[in-house]
Amino acid sequence: MRVFQRECRRVINQPSYLVILTLGAVLTFVIFASMTSAGQPQRLPVGVVDLDGSYLSRRICHELDATSGVQVHAVYNNHMEARRAMQRGEIFAFYEIPKGTYNQVLQFKAPKFVLYNNSAYLLAGTLCYKQLATMGMLATGAVQREVLRKKGFDEDQIMGLIQPVAFETRNISNPWINYGIYLMTTLIPAVMAFIALMHTAFAISTERRQKSVKRWMQKAGGNSLYALLGKMLPYTLWYSLLALIANVIMFGFMDFPMEGSWGLMVLSTVLLIFGAQCAGAFIASCINEPALAMSVCTLYSAMSFSLSGFSYPIESMPPLFQSFCWLYPIRHYFLNYREIAIYGNGFGYCWPHFCALLAFGLLLLLGAAMLNWQTRKNTAQ
Repeated sequence: MRVFQRECRRVINQPSYLVILTLGAVLTFVIFASMTSAGQPQRLPVGVVDLDGSYLSRRICHELDATSGVQVHAVYNNHMEARRAMQRGEIFAFYEIPKGTYNQVLQFKAPKFVLYNNSAYLLAGTLCYKQLATMGMLATGAVQREVLRKKGFDEDQIMGLIQPVAFETRNISNPWINYGIYLMTTLIPAVMAFIALMHTAFAISTERRQKSVKRWMQKAGGNSLYALLGKMLPYTLWYSLLALIANVIMFGFMDFPMEGSWGLMVLSTVLLIFGAQCAGAFIASCINEPALAMSVCTLYSAMSFSLSGFSYPIESMPPLFQSFCWLYPIRHYFLNYREIAIYGNGFGYCWPHFCALLAFGLLLLLGAAMLNWQTRKNTAQ
């Protein structure tokens, strides 16, 4: 308790660090909330290289511009103009309609459209590719329908030939394909955990830099575990509160899907902060040099974004990297979020991941042992 009170006084006397990190978390939330307020990016600029200049090519341009996802920024006279526009960042993709397309349709031939897509912009490039590829399929179907009509087929026969099997796509708990639901529900807790880890490691490293480890340990009665717990607790409470407020906004006011128990989600959020802090305390306790400790914490946190599973599927990674993903608290939180919020499952499906988050407390015990050994070593010297 004395260590907790001491750390609270340190925060009050030097509030700038806590204020800056809090503003960072808040700004991250506001930026992503504003970016994804429309669900997904709308009216992304694309281009068309119309070398045919026919009724069919103009109709394709109009139908492409009528979609909500993209808009035709310009119609270019040749391939080089469209390519330069893509290189300048004016458009993300473009269609090239070859010369003689309409005549080939009238002659019952199969004209070929070419789609060029800029994948350097991951989200914009993917959405443009999806929209243009869909429009290409629809345009192909429209051309086939006109050809079959000229051959004397009725509408039922035409649809049976064009689309013999009809299918429906149903996105679980996200029928609107709202990218905010995909991004914010995992990215915001990951940022909170990253900040909690860094702040915990910074607080421990500050004791070494200021050469106040001895006074810190005296407040804890010489018990290194109590010293670490007392130093972590103020930040655990604060960042858990911020994360819970973010969850209330996302699942409450923003109406993100929450099919399961709020209590389990709250528990998972608190354990995420705790697990991240335990990792930060372990790293800072094992590494005497503050700058090196913070660098290792940064590397560990950066890797968690890639090895947690929400940016790239774990199943597609090499087996060696699949084994590393369990070393990050955000991975277990992500699996809990999937089971609780998306599938609506109860504790019976989530308990392994709750246990995994609690197991990060072992890092705290190891860190306390290391800190105790280093303190005795320095005292002996």
